[in-house]
Amino acid sequence: MTLFCISHNYHYEIENVIRLFLPFQKILVLKEKAELLGDYLYTEKREENEKTTLISSFSFGGKVYESKKEYFNINDSQAELYLAGMVLEQFISEFNFKPNWGIVTGVRPSKLMASIINEEGSEKAVARFTQKYLAKKNKAELAFNVAKMEEHIIKTADGDSFSLYISIPYCPTRCSYCSFVSHSISNDKARELIPEYVEKLCEELKATAELSKKNELYLKSVYWGGGTPTTLTHEQLDVILTEIENDFDLSRCIEYTVEAGRPDTITKEKLEVLKKHNVNRVSINPQTFNNSVLNEIGRQHTSEETVEKYKLAREVGFDVINMDLIAGLPTDTIDGFKNSVEKALSLNPENITVHTLSLKRSSTIVTEDEKGGLDETITSDMVEYANSRLTECGYKPYYMYRQSKSLGNLENVGWCKENKECYYNVYMMSECQTVLSVGAGSVTKLKEPRGSQIERIFNFKFPFEYISRFDELIERKNRINTFFKEYPIREV
Repeated sequence: MTLFCISHNYHYEIENVIRLFLPFQKILVLKEKAELLGDYLYTEKREENEKTTLISSFSFGGKVYESKKEYFNINDSQAELYLAGMVLEQFISEFNFKPNWGIVTGVRPSKLMASIINEEGSEKAVARFTQKYLAKKNKAELAFNVAKMEEHIIKTADGDSFSLYISIPYCPTRCSYCSFVSHSISNDKARELIPEYVEKLCEELKATAELSKKNELYLKSVYWGGGTPTTLTHEQLDVILTEIENDFDLSRCIEYTVEAGRPDTITKEKLEVLKKHNVNRVSINPQTFNNSVLNEIGRQHTSEETVEKYKLAREVGFDVINMDLIAGLPTDTIDGFKNSVEKALSLNPENITVHTLSLKRSSTIVTEDEKGGLDETITSDMVEYANSRLTECGYKPYYMYRQSKSLGNLENVGWCKENKECYYNVYMMSECQTVLSVGAGSVTKLKEPRGSQIERIFNFKFPFEYISRFDELIERKNRINTFFKEYPIREV
């Protein structure tokens, strides 16, 4: 499809609207007028004194939709929203599908809601969100509830605090929906790199700790992700956990989380090592309790094994456990998903995170299976069922994020019991705190202590590159020192 953006720079927002309906369509963006052929979206902004005219012409499969609207005294941001709304209405007419979130295409809808609450107050926030961004009321209410839950956590993010993220980019096998930089240890070359990866990771932890101390930052939370951290042996986990204890002051750390997401990686020895080092939160993720769906997506464990490992974690002494579910998995059904929700609720975990399947280009579910996930309407019904049942059972939505190419433009939401929020998830999504990250594929986010400036430092994606270019990586992270000289922790 050709996208014409004439006399405006709104192509990013409009491309996102197009992808709500045509997620894998190749889009050619043109800034100058040309002959209108085939499938195209022509958009134009005309300005004359105080009048702004917005034009949108959408041609698809031989049908053409035309819109032209005039506005007075609007700014550039308003013009972008109005034009995106015009495009949305045309696509709804063609595809007979209204996205739940309207023209909200960003990763953090609750952050957007929080800004409306701050500007216009809580009473008007939901109505303004639906009017301004054309979102459905139930989604605006969800964003509102999450934003209110996040408020008190965001306030704890002191300017001199940071979170530590540890990346373990290994898994037993690669799930069909996965687009992360994770490597299956069934591959000999990937597995052989693990000992050296652990060694370099410990070196980076030591260097990162020195940088945090030099800049007078104190550690507030620790989070291990991946991949699946418990793919490592219990001895390797012990080495890294010991390194963290030796290098960082954990006396003010309020939570310590490790994703033990794949039940087939969990052993009693690994759980005991985590517990010995004061890890107080783990994730044990079924994704679904339907064994045939697990087999379809390449998870080499059963739902029975998930229950078994969950009970084992309780026996070892973990009193805060998260479980992930995914709506929209291929071959799943609405009844199957409902059963998964009910099974998770029966286990009574402190946190349940409900994800929507995201059809990422690099995932095998897209490259090898043209069907991808389920119908968007069915997926939406799944998500709404989960939201309803979790609310009924006393869980509250405390953080939320969106991914591009999610079925039905739907969301991922973390639900928790009273006072069982994962602070790291909120810190990371709201970008209210510095996050120092170590390991392949991780991203350090530096947050201005008393402002909104965010700067990122990217680690090398792949373990072999992480190892071979390690000195370059360490040099790159010295930017932490200069950043906090430019934006001092203490007021001068």
